[in-house]
Amino acid sequence: MSATAVGSPFPAAAAVAQRRRRAVQARCSSALAAPILDDLRLRCATPLPLLRHVADAMAADMRAGLAADGAAELKMIPSYVYSLPTGDETGLFYALDLGGTNFRVLRVQLGGKDRRVVDSESEQVSIPKEIMHGTTEELFDFIAARLSRFVATEGGNFRLQEGRKREIGFTFSFPVKQTSIDSGILIKWTKGFAVSGTAGKDVVACLNAAMERQGLDMRVSALVNDTVGTLAGAHYWDEDVMVAVILGTGTNACYIERSDSIPKLQHLGLVTGNTIINTEWGAFSDGLPLTEFDRDMDAESINPGEQIFEKTISGMYLGEIVRRVLAKMAQESDLFGHSFADKLAEPFVLRTPHLCAMQQDGSNDLGEVELILRDVIGVNRSSLVARRVIVEVSDCIVKRGGRLAGAGIAGILQKMESDSSGLVLGRRTAVAMDGGLYENYPQYRSYMTEAMAELLGPRDLAHVVVEHTKDGSGIGAALLAAANSKYVAKSSA
Repeated sequence: MSATAVGSPFPAAAAVAQRRRRAVQARCSSALAAPILDDLRLRCATPLPLLRHVADAMAADMRAGLAADGAAELKMIPSYVYSLPTGDETGLFYALDLGGTNFRVLRVQLGGKDRRVVDSESEQVSIPKEIMHGTTEELFDFIAARLSRFVATEGGNFRLQEGRKREIGFTFSFPVKQTSIDSGILIKWTKGFAVSGTAGKDVVACLNAAMERQGLDMRVSALVNDTVGTLAGAHYWDEDVMVAVILGTGTNACYIERSDSIPKLQHLGLVTGNTIINTEWGAFSDGLPLTEFDRDMDAESINPGEQIFEKTISGMYLGEIVRRVLAKMAQESDLFGHSFADKLAEPFVLRTPHLCAMQQDGSNDLGEVELILRDVIGVNRSSLVARRVIVEVSDCIVKRGGRLAGAGIAGILQKMESDSSGLVLGRRTAVAMDGGLYENYPQYRSYMTEAMAELLGPRDLAHVVVEHTKDGSGIGAALLAAANSKYVAKSSA
């Protein structure tokens, strides 16, 4: 886990981007590509007043969501995690992390305060598209079969205590209405999943039934969101972690909230202590700077009108927005000569890793951009001017996404600060970050921290640390499974 203070990031990258913008403006000979690019810059702009509005609206929506279910875009789902792992946990525990186009199975041997994580190992499995669009039984049977195969390789440092049944923490990174630490009803699928028959069902019961069909003797002892797992895993090593954010294929955020600040849970009598709140911030939309390309993509998505923040800032969608911009430029100008590449009409053919590779291209002729255009989009010949336009389009979309993500994080921190009368930003406060978009895309990371710096100001910024917690949700789920083990409950009863 690496930690960095938030500050003014990559000034050199900003200068390079500015030089490229000037070059594009000076040399773009197309009659219509330049106006499209100018309009895109204008509509994707994220000046400080807009960021302030987004941060304030995020905080206001959080309060409304804590007051009552259905009162806000943010669902503010209680995690039913009332105590985080302490380090005393021992034994063998498993985790299943389902949150995108892949799922991960993991096992961890815990050795208590002195030895902490003795050993861990994991395996990643790609989910076929037909399974992502299939039935509930097909999805969970596929997962349980691969989990059973992974359990069969157990050995070495991994030992199940005699008389115990294997226990697993289930990281499920989709909106659920959680009813206890080990049960939750699926609200809806996101991130490109369209599995039939699952909405309204307990996903733990679905997994338990599939494991039973596989003959796998295992019990789910904790159902957590990936952000909750990330927070738990990061907090295990650093007690100052108060917020966790996922920026990958999809996006979400959670944070530690005082129980007496959650009006909709007051009937439970939780007058003291803390719990983790899963914001489901992908559903936020207030004040976001959207373009025709965003609206068209949303209208053609499997969930139109929903998850607008996620569609603006997450890795699944950035490449697709850029593709739509380039398709319009190609249709209305001579950006790629007089031909229109058929592949450019294919939704999601251009992915966020392609944008990242193009933005890392520091060569004079933008050779990497040329290769991606040829191999991914099918443009066999492109001018240097066209390649510069493409990098600039990518930067517009990525800059907007990164800065909006930073505004969301600032909104959460400012809400916590306001409700605690200055006890959050007056001391060291850590934000745990996970996800491939944050980890692998330096320009995105730069724009995110830049926006946080502008919104928080130097005094509060001095206390905020962003920690990269790689694959934290899996370890976190296993730790929460240990903390909520039925054997621990029996011994302490």
